[in-house]
Amino acid sequence: MRTKTDAEFFEAVQQQETDAGALYGNIAKLLKKPEERETLLAISKEEYKHAATFAKYSGQTKKPRRLFVGLVTLCARVLGYTFIIKYLENGEDLGIEAYRERIDQIPELAAILEEEESHEQKLMALLDEERLHYVGDIVLGMNDALVELTGALAGYTLAMQNTGLIAMAGLITGISATLSMTASGYLSAREAGEKNPAKSSAYTGIAYLVTVALLIIPYLLVPAGGYFLALGITLAIALLIIAGFNYYTSVVRERPFRKSFLTMAAISLGVAAVSFFVGLIVKNVLGIDL
Repeated sequence: MRTKTDAEFFEAVQQQETDAGALYGNIAKLLKKPEERETLLAISKEEYKHAATFAKYSGQTKKPRRLFVGLVTLCARVLGYTFIIKYLENGEDLGIEAYRERIDQIPELAAILEEEESHEQKLMALLDEERLHYVGDIVLGMNDALVELTGALAGYTLAMQNTGLIAMAGLITGISATLSMTASGYLSAREAGEKNPAKSSAYTGIAYLVTVALLIIPYLLVPAGGYFLALGITLAIALLIIAGFNYYTSVVRERPFRKSFLTMAAISLGVAAVSFFVGLIVKNVLGIDL
């Protein structure tokens, strides 16, 4: 593999530090607590200072990449600043290793390394996002929807063999289950003495309902006779939801991705397979042909 020349290295890290300065500044605007905002703004200034140092060696002027910075800032709004900050810090860890390899070439690099490591400590002390307190509720809602609805849709697919009927039955099942899960989540959180049982149950219900909607969409879009195709797309969506959520939690909770993903995927697909054959048996035993 070709290694970067000095010029390429300086330009790459200059761009990285420039983008980081813009991103930390944007994320600071999303924070409510003044001390958290001040911390991120201070880090943003230091990142710009690092970029100016590398500019002396690259001879280039760099501006933040608008599209990249805009997309990452949007992700911070949707997914939460903890995920984005930890994602950025993972990238900076790689940058720190690259800096160590060239520490003898640049007099200022030792100070930059020290500041980058200080950033990591400050950011880890900063991260206490409210939504992360409800990750367990989100997991409960999403996981229950994945297991119950993929199983129900697989059973309905063989029993009904019509995408419109399956979508209708799935929606009725999903909405009823959402209301049940939300109510149960509220009562459970209240009995457990949680500070905000209403918010806890809302996270559970919303996660359940969004998952239900995503799983049923294929049955609404595929023609009536394409029920097996719709089931295949639904199972693929289920796997994407599982992969996306487990990647998110692996970053914010610093847990292994693979084990969690395989466990959730095996449970959801296993239940779907069993339900599929239950639908086949029920159809044959009862002799009902819809």
